[in-house]
Amino acid sequence: MTSTPHHPDLRSQLETLTTEAFRPELAEIDQLPTLDIARLMNGEDAAVPAAVGERLPEIAAAIDAVAARMARGGRLVYAGAGTAGRLGVLDASECPPTFNTGPGQVVGLIAGGPDAMVTSVEGAEDSPEMARADLDALALTAEDTVVGVSASGRTPYAVGAVEHARSLGALTVGLACNRGSALAAAAEHGIEVVTGPELLTGSTRLKAGTAQKLVLNMLSTITMIRLGKTYGNLMVDVRASNEKLRARSRRIVALATGAADDEIERALTATDGEVKHAILALLADVDGPTAARLLTESGGHLRAALTAAHG
Repeated sequence: MTSTPHHPDLRSQLETLTTEAFRPELAEIDQLPTLDIARLMNGEDAAVPAAVGERLPEIAAAIDAVAARMARGGRLVYAGAGTAGRLGVLDASECPPTFNTGPGQVVGLIAGGPDAMVTSVEGAEDSPEMARADLDALALTAEDTVVGVSASGRTPYAVGAVEHARSLGALTVGLACNRGSALAAAAEHGIEVVTGPELLTGSTRLKAGTAQKLVLNMLSTITMIRLGKTYGNLMVDVRASNEKLRARSRRIVALATGAADDEIERALTATDGEVKHAILALLADVDGPTAARLLTESGGHLRAALTAAHG
């Protein structure tokens, strides 16, 4: 195999990573009662939010930069391998139903493509060339953002994605779980959430994966708040694609306006089920087309549209 000569070098690299560190005090964990293992694991997990908390200024700076580009029509692209890649695809896939984002507005790229969501695609994470090809297929522009995600911070696919995106003028964010990572160094915005050694040595689907999930939640959610996809803490851009979401839509309109059920039904009918438009129609006492025009003029920001309507 051609990769054999690299194994000693890679092994020495892994031994320097806190996410790969061996914990001798847990060497007998398989001998413990199940409840004790669960307590140990729960205690480990409890440390993750604090590790994320130490990086909030960097996270906030990245979000403001992402939101500025997305407001100009840019896309948010996650790129990672294995668990990191799957978490990016998960976060991206949840943006359309939650925030009514357009097709391709938030994208998750995983090394090895869709098959890698459920199976291991051998060698994919080691290929920066594959990352470049995946980004080129998106016709990346300078208005887009690429977030490389890697627990180790050295995964060639994630680092390659960030380096290529930066060479094209796109905004870049590197999310890693080790200090001094190549990924954070390659990105304009480096975020290193140091979660420490895992309960199972090197199993970065555990604390590191939880940390990545929390940070990706912040990146997408707060960016969408900045883009006017919410009103207060209400999901006013929710896409009502099933009965549960239609019921949630009515509840959101009720919470935002205090209107009676029959008024809510009339407003949603007049606005083709658009929650944000219905709220504006009720609060500003305007018809559906006027609500649509005011929201278009305000860039989709409900508070700004309300101000304009009352002005």
